[in-house]
Amino acid sequence: MPKLGANEALLQVLAAGVNNTEINTRLGWYSSKVTTSTTSLATDEAEKKEAKASEDGGWNESTPFPFIQGTDCCGRVVAVSPGVDKKLLNKRVLVRSCMRSKGWDSLENIWMASDFDGAFAQFVKVPVTEIFPVDCDWSDAELGTIPCAYGTAENMIHRAKVKKGDHVLIAGASGGVGSAAVQLAKRRGATVIAIAGKAKLEKLLEIGADRVISRDEDIIEALGEKSMNIVVDNVAGPSFGKMLKVLKRGGKFVSSGAIAGPIVELDMRDFYLKDLTLIGCTAWDEPVFPNLISYIEKGEIKPLLAKTFPLEKIVEAQIEFTEKKHVGKFVLIPPQIDDVDRYLNRE
Repeated sequence: MPKLGANEALLQVLAAGVNNTEINTRLGWYSSKVTTSTTSLATDEAEKKEAKASEDGGWNESTPFPFIQGTDCCGRVVAVSPGVDKKLLNKRVLVRSCMRSKGWDSLENIWMASDFDGAFAQFVKVPVTEIFPVDCDWSDAELGTIPCAYGTAENMIHRAKVKKGDHVLIAGASGGVGSAAVQLAKRRGATVIAIAGKAKLEKLLEIGADRVISRDEDIIEALGEKSMNIVVDNVAGPSFGKMLKVLKRGGKFVSSGAIAGPIVELDMRDFYLKDLTLIGCTAWDEPVFPNLISYIEKGEIKPLLAKTFPLEKIVEAQIEFTEKKHVGKFVLIPPQIDDVDRYLNRE
């Protein structure tokens, strides 16, 4: 059971989403020694061994194993530190999983389940400043799809200043972040072109994409050079150079991931002769999470819940997650304790 420190809240975890980041952290993919895709690392035993032996496998420093993962949390507040407003008790909340540890004037950040214990548990403690009550009719599991994927997507959409009339290309659009980006870019009035596997294209049209392209297609042939205002890409890998080719002069390339491989080929002439802007996104900006809460409460976005698993089936969930046959998010449901007060006060 987590012990509360100053200005913290104890949450009973109601639902916890599954993300690439938990698997990447466990495998050591964030190590600079790893140069291949996340899928390759999962199957390449030699590289996996080197990654796990690395001291730079975490986002900010060495991964503090053993620890509890779980970057997404929908929870209920069951206790707060002395001095914290008790009106928060019993509120259903979402946790802002990316926390600007040195204030909004610094890009330094820490993440729940990367830098401290997360939500793959029955209880988790978090700074009280990072919990957001949410008033909606969504299920716990549906809310559990939101924090990491939608926060990351909204941060990219916010940083790229997506607006009505923009033509936005979203790569990896069937994943948690990509499918969230489709909805969030459409919400701002953009025309959205989504790239995914053939089996998932129909679903992307259903959630708002204006046009879909199979990832097997040549995007330059499909779209033409200088056709897009913004590229939202968490894929990288061999397609990176073509993503820059389809950007118009003054276009923006925004990324928060590289699942197809972190090492890419960049023709600097595409970059500087077209006056492109490359935007890296990890630290969430201040408006991002309050924006998401408002979108939920106003009914402006929909959850994309692919499947739920009981927490004890976490291995099964992560194995199926890596097969990438789903659209949206997998969510884990911990065992629930009915009389929490009695449980917390037990001897």
